[in-house]
Amino acid sequence: MMVSVARIAAVSYLDTIPFIYGIRHEGNLRAELLLSSPAECLKSYTEGRADVALLPSSVVPSLKASEMVTDYCIGASGPIRTVVLASDTPIAEVKRIFVDTDSLAAVQLAGYLAAHRWSIAPEWYELTDFGQLACAAPGDAFLLIGDKVFDAASRFRHVLDLAAEWKEATSLPFAFSVWVARKGTPVEVMDALQLALTFGVEHTYEAILESGTKLEPYEAYEYLTQNIDYIFDGQKRHALQKFWDAGLKISPRVNPG
Repeated sequence: MMVSVARIAAVSYLDTIPFIYGIRHEGNLRAELLLSSPAECLKSYTEGRADVALLPSSVVPSLKASEMVTDYCIGASGPIRTVVLASDTPIAEVKRIFVDTDSLAAVQLAGYLAAHRWSIAPEWYELTDFGQLACAAPGDAFLLIGDKVFDAASRFRHVLDLAAEWKEATSLPFAFSVWVARKGTPVEVMDALQLALTFGVEHTYEAILESGTKLEPYEAYEYLTQNIDYIFDGQKRHALQKFWDAGLKISPRVNPG
């Protein structure tokens, strides 16, 4: 069945500014852009309201009749700055980790690193109240994700960048989010999406100016061009296979209060 207007789900975050700009402005892609939270984005795709979506890499193995598409992702080949574990306790002494669930891939990556790099077995809880950052107990750590990291992480003595930790552990880059489409989505839609994403990445500064981000344009540009690696290459595919093969599954409990 032909999809005349592609329904594309994505999150409206700093990292995705170039992608959104490209989809809106490149001109060859006829698309309905569905912007929402990460959880809603995944729900839109799994419930059939979107044909294509930018999804956490950790969920890809569980998707039915889907495939990764395009040469683009939200990735990092070194420090990413916006996915960190922050604590006043050295990592070897961390007993509880409270996770910001904005990135499912980051939560699972933290689980991988806890087991394979930090050699700890903490209790995992959802971080539902960011006021808790100001009253952490000894042994507590916080997985923080997104723009909020720029302010929040500076409060803590120990800050570990998860992309950098993965690179140290595996010598590989990482892809936090990848583009996924239903099998059978028309080739012309995928080709048009590829062109749109290329256009967006090539016009990152214009995308920043249009986005209305609270960061100064030069700060946002430095982050998007120096910390984010948008190219989904063979190394990142290999990294994801290694990540998936580990078979770890972190299921954070509700915050105990």
